[in-house]
Amino acid sequence: MSSKEKPTLGGQRIKTRKRNIAAPLDTASFSDAIVQIYLDNAGDLELVAKSIESSDLNFSRYGDTFFEVVFIGGRTQPGTIKPEEEGDRHPYSVLDCAAQREAILPYILYIQKTLRRRPFLIKNLENVMRKFLQSLEFFEENERKKLAIFTALAFSQKLSGLPPETVFQPLLKDNLVSKGIVLLFITEFFKEYLKDNTLDDLIALLKKGKMEDNLLEFFPSAKRTSEALSEHFTKEGLTSLVEYNEKKMFEVKLKDIKSTLKTMISEESEISEVTEAVKQQVKDAKFPDIEVVRMLWDVLMDAVQWSGKNQQQNSNSALRQVTSWAGLLNAFCTSGRLELELIYKVQTQCYEDAKLMKLFPEIIRTLYDQDVLAEDTILLWFRKGSNSKGRQSFVKALEPFVKWLEEAEEEE
Repeated sequence: MSSKEKPTLGGQRIKTRKRNIAAPLDTASFSDAIVQIYLDNAGDLELVAKSIESSDLNFSRYGDTFFEVVFIGGRTQPGTIKPEEEGDRHPYSVLDCAAQREAILPYILYIQKTLRRRPFLIKNLENVMRKFLQSLEFFEENERKKLAIFTALAFSQKLSGLPPETVFQPLLKDNLVSKGIVLLFITEFFKEYLKDNTLDDLIALLKKGKMEDNLLEFFPSAKRTSEALSEHFTKEGLTSLVEYNEKKMFEVKLKDIKSTLKTMISEESEISEVTEAVKQQVKDAKFPDIEVVRMLWDVLMDAVQWSGKNQQQNSNSALRQVTSWAGLLNAFCTSGRLELELIYKVQTQCYEDAKLMKLFPEIIRTLYDQDVLAEDTILLWFRKGSNSKGRQSFVKALEPFVKWLEEAEEEE
């Protein structure tokens, strides 16, 4: 008998892996389980927190649903803030409590405790808060107040990882702003937050939320003026915020005027042209005349081409600048009070800037020769000046010039 080879299959055998089939979402069962925990513990948040901590519910999958139950007592309909008609609910939610910090603070502490156990839930808190804040118009006024207090306390208590932009950016929806809903919400937020924190803390928070320079964006377009902002927040007792905004507006206007002036000086424009341009901006900005004088001196000195080591060259450059632009200074130093302010400004800069320290008497003499400073103003500063910065040495340095002025006055 002859043996035959057994037939074999050609090609490569492909191994197949078992597929991981994800279980379908069951938000209803999860929501009902959380609601039952609330009901079993009669809304006692400490007991609720303990029960949740020991539970084996899938929070990583249903985090959004968990916070919906926290805020409104049950899950919402997909894509809305409306409560789901089916499913259980509990009466111990954030929106069910009183619109007072004492009633809402326990919820903050409860969530803080939950986040320490499950830090990944912070993203779900962001999601739910963003959804609610973008839908403020669908909440009752009292509910919006509760959300504002909750949000303020969340930041005040430094709720783990909650980024400020999550709160402020969703508020800037045009329809919410135009209806005045955002202004009322943010006003309640400011009032509540400032009970526990300083204005600097609030500004730092706004800065993180990219809103520190944009308070007017919370106002309807028809009321988006500095006057409306001051009137509203003053009425609400937030005068510190009004003062902050006025300071910021002042800085913005000052920057604009300085920019215009620097450009015209660098282009060597006519003094009359520069004077008119500055006067117009000062008028439009309602700029205090004392601040104008201070600003003019700063810009003129900033425009000097300083030498690194040559002191004589620095002195010549500074005095040349004063002489060249004396007409501009003269146009704004229109009273003895403003002339005295200019002397104080020169005194301060000479005291703080080493390269100008010995130049004080020469600058004053030049300003006198160019009719910017009157004799009476110089004598008043010499005898009764109130700025203490380097005063003793500057008075001594100016003595020869003052003596000359007094002798000239006697001769007359």
